[in-house]
Amino acid sequence: MATTDSEAMGRRIAEARARTGLTQEELAAQISIDRSALAKIEKGSRRVSALELARIAHVLQERIEWFVLDTPPAIVSHRNVTEPGAASPAIDQVAERIAWHVEFVDKNDDRLALVSPEFMARPRSPEEVEKAAATARRLLRLDTSEPCFDVSKRLAHVGLFTFAFDLGADAADAASLHLRQGGIALINGHLHVGRRRLAAAHEFGHYLFADEYTVDWRVGESEDDAAWEARLDRFGRALLLPPQAVRASWSTLRSQGDDLRTASVKLASAFRVDMSTLARRLLELELVPPSEAHRVRQTRTTRADIIEFNLLVNDELAAPHLPQAYQAAVLRLYRQETVTAARATDLLFDTWDEDDLPELPKLPQSAVWNLV
Repeated sequence: MATTDSEAMGRRIAEARARTGLTQEELAAQISIDRSALAKIEKGSRRVSALELARIAHVLQERIEWFVLDTPPAIVSHRNVTEPGAASPAIDQVAERIAWHVEFVDKNDDRLALVSPEFMARPRSPEEVEKAAATARRLLRLDTSEPCFDVSKRLAHVGLFTFAFDLGADAADAASLHLRQGGIALINGHLHVGRRRLAAAHEFGHYLFADEYTVDWRVGESEDDAAWEARLDRFGRALLLPPQAVRASWSTLRSQGDDLRTASVKLASAFRVDMSTLARRLLELELVPPSEAHRVRQTRTTRADIIEFNLLVNDELAAPHLPQAYQAAVLRLYRQETVTAARATDLLFDTWDEDDLPELPKLPQSAVWNLV
């Protein structure tokens, strides 16, 4: 990615300072320069030195590249339609960092080879949503009855790299961003596993329907199928809970004598979804009336359920989560000595220590003379 000019860098410094609540005078004092000098830096009329930028980044708790590198175009366009002067959500910063890292790795590793799928037309009705989800499942190489497990690995096959970091209870559920090739999805790892998986499926919808950059604050809360986000919610549910499989499983469980609660617990576990997602899906498929859907939504799986029903527990997309293909690409760059150990751990979002990296073979003494 290209570097920013002085004016753009100054604007970013001002934005970061505003987010922390510091005045120009307070920031200037902490980095040991005059307030007037900082004012000129923020206006772009004075260049900032490397040492000053390092101090600014440290005080404002930002990474230096956030000030230096161009922001991905999709994020720029997103910011341009927000209220002027409004601070960008914190999720923007994490999404930017992921985008920078993924594009760097993709550029330097010839085996990663990010690809973009053929984009799909936006569904305009519940019926079109169901058809789109069925098509999406075929893209993921899933049959009509197969649960969608290992969602991160499956999405990576179609060019969407899915990351999960704990962004806290007050942050957005998820975000997705189109890159020059492929895209990235960021899931808030603070969510429970079923919600994380639904958020990933929801972002896959944004990706397939060519929504350039999206931030989803509360995935799945709207009941209005006329709204685009609600249609994407249904797309996510249909992706994780295919109609043919859900109808057959629900019918089997109830015919075997399982009551509403027991059948719900078993079905939610089999497809790894949360109870709210299951309740809405059962209602959409007309398998339960609204009163029973409400009871399903209130159900909680207990430790006793796990033991008595022999349920499998899987903490998919637990934070921090990095796609396996991405981690393998970073390791290849390290083994080839394209990146240093420090850069490798940075690309791995500090989820690895340098001691975790493989030991590189020592060069023979003759290599020194060849280098000279």
